[in-house]
Amino acid sequence: MSRSFDELLARVSECSKKKVAVAVAQDSAVLEAVEEARVRGIADAVLVGDAEKIAEIAKNDNIDINNFEVIDEKDNVAAARKAVELVHNGYADMYMKGLIDTKSFLKSVLDKEVGLRTDKTLSHVCVFELEGHEGLLFLSDVAFLPYPSLNDKVNIIRNTVEIAQAVGIECPKVAPLAAVEVVNPKMPCTVEAAELTRMNDEGEITGCVIDGPLSLDIAIDQEAAAHKGANGRKIAGDADILLFPDIHAGNLVYKTLTHLCKCKNGNILTGTKAPVILTSRSDSKEVKVNSIALGAIVAEKLR
Repeated sequence: MSRSFDELLARVSECSKKKVAVAVAQDSAVLEAVEEARVRGIADAVLVGDAEKIAEIAKNDNIDINNFEVIDEKDNVAAARKAVELVHNGYADMYMKGLIDTKSFLKSVLDKEVGLRTDKTLSHVCVFELEGHEGLLFLSDVAFLPYPSLNDKVNIIRNTVEIAQAVGIECPKVAPLAAVEVVNPKMPCTVEAAELTRMNDEGEITGCVIDGPLSLDIAIDQEAAAHKGANGRKIAGDADILLFPDIHAGNLVYKTLTHLCKCKNGNILTGTKAPVILTSRSDSKEVKVNSIALGAIVAEKLR
């Protein structure tokens, strides 16, 4: 089981080397990340985009462009379609966002002819290694589904459990979060959290342990759980997966962690035919490399 990104990266070395197709690759941070992934033996890359700009950026960053396959396509939308088609056809194992807006990138993911759409609900998973917290923490959804329905939450759990299991957590503990840890009919997310717990208890959602509603402190802090008398619960400060009631709660926690805490993280879009690496332009090279490594682990499991 991987308890840190260093352990996760070591786990990647046990997998066959993967290939990532990058849409609109003319971006310094992206090229630095795929070069790091190549050097570490995580993945080779196919760079789709403006070949002249890619070569110029690579030269400025002291990256040997001859180590990569480059497909020249100056139109961003066409470049994304070409890149995702490589993954759709099995030539590459993962699909990564480069210097392209998220809307156009996701449109290529959902392309009916060459995209990576399945019958599953798409959701975004963030994996964090936090100083002072034991083990990796999985957050979902913080970037894709604004107001998930109960059925959406079931699918978010299933998607995230698959990622956690790929990383080595055999039966992850899932905490559907709310402001309180008791059911309040005036707070719909607490009612849905209780329903998710029932579905897990009765075998409708398997492969994990679900206990909700839970406040964030009880979910991740064993001392707080003990102080609040929550030791009898299935989850008492040892949650692996935090399920957020909506994108606002998830995004606020995500940005609080990334901007105020000492942490490492990686992000991946799930529910797709192959791993989709959806990172922000503001994300560091380390985040992008971690995300590629996470994608490689998931790609290995999908095989």
